[in-house]
Amino acid sequence: VQLQASGGGLVQAGGSLRLSCAASGLTFSSSIMGWFRQAPGKERVFVAAISGSGGSTYYVDSVKGRFTITRDNAKNTVFLQMNSLKPEDAAVYYCAAGSKLLGRDTRMYDYWGQGTQVTVSS
Repeated sequence: VQLQASGGGLVQAGGSLRLSCAASGLTFSSSIMGWFRQAPGKERVFVAAISGSGGSTYYVDSVKGRFTITRDNAKNTVFLQMNSLKPEDAAVYYCAAGSKLLGRDTRMYDYWGQGTQVTVSS
């Protein structure tokens, strides 16, 4: 299984970025996909997740209304649209794939991508 995250970069506060995660080696449409982030010196934390069909989504409160997770099962890709970015959103963002319930615990995800850096200047 491979998860390849991309789309990170440097953006000013209030700006937008769209992260992508291309998956291979798994039954993508059956996989719960999640985004997590890890700031320097901090633990990896949940950001958003989406069910296999895309019909259910779950967000951490701090990103609700600003971030949107979607997926394209025909392209085996999950996206994270990030709007109104804040300096506290800066982190390395990781995509993850799981086969259990939609959730925020890292232990619910079996596979992880390499991460993409998001930097937000104030």
